[in-house]
Amino acid sequence: MPHSPAVPRFSPRTIGLAAAVVTVLIWTSFIVIARASADPARGGVLNPFDIVYARIWGASLILLPWGLWLTVRDRARAQEAGTSTPGTSSLWGMSPLPLALTVKVGFFGGLLYAMLAYSGFVYAPAAHASVLMPGSLPLWTALLAVWILGDRITTTRAIGLVLIVGGDLLVGGASLLHALDGSGIWRGDVLFMAASLVWSTYSVLARRHALDAVRATIAITAFAFVTYVPVYTVLLLLHWVPGQVLVAPWRDVLFQMVFQGMGSVVISGITFTKMIQHFGPVRSTMITALVPGLSAISAAIFLGEPLHWNLLAGLALVTLGIFFGVRAAVAPKIIAAPAVSTGAKG
Repeated sequence: MPHSPAVPRFSPRTIGLAAAVVTVLIWTSFIVIARASADPARGGVLNPFDIVYARIWGASLILLPWGLWLTVRDRARAQEAGTSTPGTSSLWGMSPLPLALTVKVGFFGGLLYAMLAYSGFVYAPAAHASVLMPGSLPLWTALLAVWILGDRITTTRAIGLVLIVGGDLLVGGASLLHALDGSGIWRGDVLFMAASLVWSTYSVLARRHALDAVRATIAITAFAFVTYVPVYTVLLLLHWVPGQVLVAPWRDVLFQMVFQGMGSVVISGITFTKMIQHFGPVRSTMITALVPGLSAISAAIFLGEPLHWNLLAGLALVTLGIFFGVRAAVAPKIIAAPAVSTGAKG
């Protein structure tokens, strides 16, 4: 009998490298595409809240059936073992986490982050987002971990955080100085910093409760689906908000569903987890430190955004701060939460 061809098996290193490439590519593309989509000057038909709507739908098509399957499987296993699992799932089985935890992480990681991040791209260029969103994550995460988890900031980590603050001030401070001259860039910078803070809050919560990456990503998507989608749909049908997602060309909506939902939420969430499994949290953080620089350069190439001296200097300081803080930590406590984003995570 003829032998069936063997299915090629990739080494863990190959899988880890592929996951790292995909994660960085999606996180970088998220910043550039979100700016191109949400910037009114570029003629986009969808506003930031429309994009959030399409993002949630795209992720929900994959993650909500996944969540239902996990819930059914968990209940079946509990019955086989003769144990009960009260309150281990919620939202009619779509979230594999308890309701209180689903609401908590879903509000920060799934809903508020997306609304703040996409709104920021209306006012500020992608280069600002490159520095102020993924670049500020270590700063906010470290401060929140001290407050909520009781972590300590070592001297070397503190130096890295100071460099990040300096980079943020070079970028965001310059726009704040022009707040009264009619420029609205500072609004975007504030929204980017708020989005970074919100995602860091979710990351700390995920670490505090030792959440599984896949289950947490499903839970935040389920929360966003049952809260945002019905409310925004009603507001659109009543014409109480200026959204266009229900009447926009289907190609525009489908693109946002595929990239923002399936790509930024689902695929990068899985690849980021695979990257953590192979490289560990410290080396993975160093790899994702490439995102600010790559996204700023990509914005200059594809969107024609200028790279002023303060942006370049701020980008250099933030990148150096991330590398310095991660490499210098003797016993690092990096929070490896699932991506949405990158924005930071996609």
